[in-house]
Amino acid sequence: MTKDLILVIVSLFTWGVGEGMFFYFQPLYLQQLGASPVGIGSIIGATGILLVLTQIPAGYLGDRFGRRQFLWLSWVIGCIATWVMAASSNLSFFIVGILLYGMTGFVTPPLNSYLTHARGKWTVAQAITFASAAYNLGAVAGPTIGGAIAEQYGIKPIYYIAAGIFLISTIILFFIAKQPIEPRPPETRSNQILKNTRFMVLMGVVFFTLFATYLPQPLAQNFLQNEKSVSLSSIGMLGSLGSLGNAVLLVTLGNLRSRRGFLAGQIAVLIFSLTLWMGTGLPWYMMGYFLIGGYKAIRSLSLALSRTLIHASQMGTAYGLIDTVASIAIILAPTLAGLLYEINPAMVFMVAGIMILISIGLSLAFIPSKDQPMEESPVVVEN
Repeated sequence: MTKDLILVIVSLFTWGVGEGMFFYFQPLYLQQLGASPVGIGSIIGATGILLVLTQIPAGYLGDRFGRRQFLWLSWVIGCIATWVMAASSNLSFFIVGILLYGMTGFVTPPLNSYLTHARGKWTVAQAITFASAAYNLGAVAGPTIGGAIAEQYGIKPIYYIAAGIFLISTIILFFIAKQPIEPRPPETRSNQILKNTRFMVLMGVVFFTLFATYLPQPLAQNFLQNEKSVSLSSIGMLGSLGSLGNAVLLVTLGNLRSRRGFLAGQIAVLIFSLTLWMGTGLPWYMMGYFLIGGYKAIRSLSLALSRTLIHASQMGTAYGLIDTVASIAIILAPTLAGLLYEINPAMVFMVAGIMILISIGLSLAFIPSKDQPMEESPVVVEN
């Protein structure tokens, strides 16, 4: 493992501790501030609009001018956004903080490109899934701590604590090194990627799969509290278990062939959806939340799958395109979840289950089976 990979992983682990404290309580806090189920879904989905607008440019510019500065910028914005959420006293101001925080997602393509380059002897799937697992391992303790604080003092104070933890994560990240820039042969210019039929088919499958597997998530905590009478402290415990499951499944599925891991992740989220819909007690919900990590594995492995179809100099652009279709799924799925929830809360999980079964069929038909990245060119240009 290289020094830069270690620094990024430690920074992500620390960030996971802070984000884990408030992430699972965000829909509940929005509800406290007066947002309706459709409003909650729309607010969460609105963050995806910013991602759609920023991820492809961020990936492209990272390919052209280097990735490190985009990582630094995102971490700093995330710190500021969390202080805004902590200081907010009404729904409008809090939404500003959420949108600002959501904008930090532009870093995903440069971050995954940075991890891919810094992976050393690891495979692309191992580097990306292990880094994501480190973040989720950090998030294991966060929801339990946040739930205990929320039960005693309310949800608002956990944002202040998270903001301080984010500052530590940002300081760690400032020690990573610059990376060289890949040369760009004419036949692999970024605009040529849209003519890559196999890559475009992969993007379509990834979009449908991520939409289907994200659909049961945005209002899951509201469903548990409102329909199943689960307490805030228990929801926090479930969040910690979900983060642990994220870490375990990311590492486990990341060591499989990418196609197999991609399929296994969908099966895991299918079980999550079914346990929330049909479960009759906390043990069922615990099993479901442990398996929710299948979604994170799908996102990470979709990048590894795309890497087999593109040249190294197109990596940031390709990752940006994949993350953009993921962001579109994040825009659309929560709004649909809110509409279904208002008709019948259980419909969210019923519809999600059907869609995941369809996505499994599409994956079997169209996902490539090889794991070997396209041959990379020698690096000759320094950032």
